[in-house]
Amino acid sequence: MSTVAEKLELLKQKNAHVNLGGGKEKLEAQHKLNKMTAHERLHLLYDRGFYDELFRFIRHGATSFGMADRDLPADGVVTGLGAIGGRLVYASSQDFTVMGGSVGWMHARKICEIMDMALKAGAPYIAINDSGGARIQEGVDSLRGYGRIFYYNTLLSGVVPQISIIAGPCAGGAAYSPALMDFIIMVKDTGQMFIAGPEVIKQATGEEITAEELGGAFVQAATSGNVHFIARDDADAIEIAQTLLSYLPANNTEDAPSHSTGELLMIEDEELNRVVPDDNRDPYNMFDILHRVFDPNTIFEVHSHYAKNIIVAFARLNGRVVGIVANQPMEKFGAIDIDASDKASRFVRFCNAFNIPLISFVDVPGFLPGVEQEFGGIIRHGAKMLFSFSAATVPKISIVVRKAYGGAYLAMCAKSLGADRVAAWPTAEIAVMGAEGAVSVLYKNEIKGAPDPKRKRKELIEQYQAEFSTPYMAAGKGMVDAVIEPKKTRAYLSVALESLRSKRDLRPQKKHGLIPL
Repeated sequence: MSTVAEKLELLKQKNAHVNLGGGKEKLEAQHKLNKMTAHERLHLLYDRGFYDELFRFIRHGATSFGMADRDLPADGVVTGLGAIGGRLVYASSQDFTVMGGSVGWMHARKICEIMDMALKAGAPYIAINDSGGARIQEGVDSLRGYGRIFYYNTLLSGVVPQISIIAGPCAGGAAYSPALMDFIIMVKDTGQMFIAGPEVIKQATGEEITAEELGGAFVQAATSGNVHFIARDDADAIEIAQTLLSYLPANNTEDAPSHSTGELLMIEDEELNRVVPDDNRDPYNMFDILHRVFDPNTIFEVHSHYAKNIIVAFARLNGRVVGIVANQPMEKFGAIDIDASDKASRFVRFCNAFNIPLISFVDVPGFLPGVEQEFGGIIRHGAKMLFSFSAATVPKISIVVRKAYGGAYLAMCAKSLGADRVAAWPTAEIAVMGAEGAVSVLYKNEIKGAPDPKRKRKELIEQYQAEFSTPYMAAGKGMVDAVIEPKKTRAYLSVALESLRSKRDLRPQKKHGLIPL
């Protein structure tokens, strides 16, 4: 019969064995690839490196293909909980040194258990992905495991924030769990994500492409839009996750962390009066406005590499977290295309789910025209923005900076889409379409019959601009609450946001709306 001392020694040995993962050689190989180990990532993620690891001694139950006697420490995934910024967060970290971090049934069960705990505790969940994919030796049990992970991703959606870090390979069905989560951070060079790898594609279609070209960080962030943030290395990815969490509430019943002192800083910035060019065809950088309006050094852009014609970001105003949706005239003149529609809609729905007020900055000439856009479904995709803003019940404030034409203006959260406050700068042009297009339609025959058609057209354009392309027509019809000096934008937003703190927006009871996916 074992003594207490012997039992304690056995526990120490088992703990040491689990800490070694796949063994010293594989841990060293991980480091040579500029990758942290599963445990190292969690130590860096949590405050003071402390986390409570759960399910350390779980064992797989596979018996086929020589698996019966195979030892897989922690079954290839470390799961636990701890504090980040003083707040409870649950996490899983796949261990590539243990059978390539492959997902079997018990591996998946560990992840699902930790997700269920996050759901019940109302705390965020972070998944660090570094896996070769399904554990083929476990067959359909691996498939069943993935299905349960996807199921729990869906249960957590809209209840607690979910963040995925792609720190290694994430191929095949494994890619769908990050896709079901709220934000994806990918480490460049080491992180890769795709459904079918280069070899599969070559066999199926004859196309040749490298893994990095197919599923690397930059292509996933800029082309497909699957990835929200690109990290330099594991440490940078973890820092991005920590920063992101600082803007988010723990769950959908709470407000985001506030740094408010209770004082509204009604700062006026004269430079804002000079940002918009005299010629409405000239672009300018929307960030020149945003950085002057919101609290210094608090703008945290999301999806910065994708659909650059629209900006989505978190920021703070008087210490309170807000979500920003803004057109970017530097890209495609700020027109909304398919990708911009998807990007903005997803961000709006996230902010609404987690009680984050929305502020729009509008300078949009319309939806981007073109055969490719029409065939790609710009109508359906653009409708997502209309749906998302209309369905949002958080405080919604819009600032019309310059162009606000047609349905694209509505899609940026006009008064008729439920905006609580709408202010326009004197440079605002709120109209069904631009003056050039409107004149061509309204005065076609008059221009054609004029002695000097070019001169006549120019006169009519100037007349239309003076009468209709201003904020005053819309203000006169109650579509705009106020026309303000640009320098007073922060003061306007501060008062508006404070007055909407107790906003309640009751909607008809239903299971859920049917967004045009």
